[in-house]
Amino acid sequence: MANKHRGSGGRKRRGGLVRWLFRVIALLALIAIGYAAWFWWDMRSWRPSDIDYPEQGAVIPSKAEEVNFTTLKAVGAQFVYLELQPAQRELDDAFAARFLAASEAGLKIGVILPFDPCIPADPQSARFTRMVPRAETLMPPAIGVTHVAKDCAEPVSNAAVESELLTLANQVEMHSAKPVILRVGEAFEAKYKIAGTMDRDLWLMRDRARPDYAPRPWLLWSANSQMESEASEAPLEWVVVQR
Repeated sequence: MANKHRGSGGRKRRGGLVRWLFRVIALLALIAIGYAAWFWWDMRSWRPSDIDYPEQGAVIPSKAEEVNFTTLKAVGAQFVYLELQPAQRELDDAFAARFLAASEAGLKIGVILPFDPCIPADPQSARFTRMVPRAETLMPPAIGVTHVAKDCAEPVSNAAVESELLTLANQVEMHSAKPVILRVGEAFEAKYKIAGTMDRDLWLMRDRARPDYAPRPWLLWSANSQMESEASEAPLEWVVVQR
């Protein structure tokens, strides 16, 4: 009879422990959900401090919906980088209009050329030279290197990717008379390690936290990939300059 009572007490203790653990796990889950909701809400308008980063701006993607550049300047942008359509796609007829509107709003302007590792440098640089004027007032051009060569019609070696990227950088620099900035994605850097082999300023990307996936300091940081503002119905990528 005593053994029966001891067994019953043990089951009650185990049951109480299970209930306690369940409550702790439920509480932790609620805390995690609450933090995720707060983080999502805060990130909608978050950007780094103007004191730490006095120069701030935005990326305007190719085929962007309407952007009010005057409003964009009013909310704190000093510059914009306008993204070109990749070379294998049709020309973006609205690029010139966005360029003019940004200029009229008093914003400094740079241009991003997305790099396609599957095709040679020549047609890509031809897109840049055709669309981008030679102008001393332009910011240094950026080459966006975010996509690795995994879906190419024909296999492309790492050495070929690096060679075509270097050729493209040289061609863009010849047209613009300015050194390019490499806008490097984390996956691209992990595969090709170009930050250590190409001596160009770096532009890294990571929401909220300072990026550290390159072996040397960066010049530009995309700090919020989805910042909402009155300047555009669609979120914009917010960028700061490190000095």
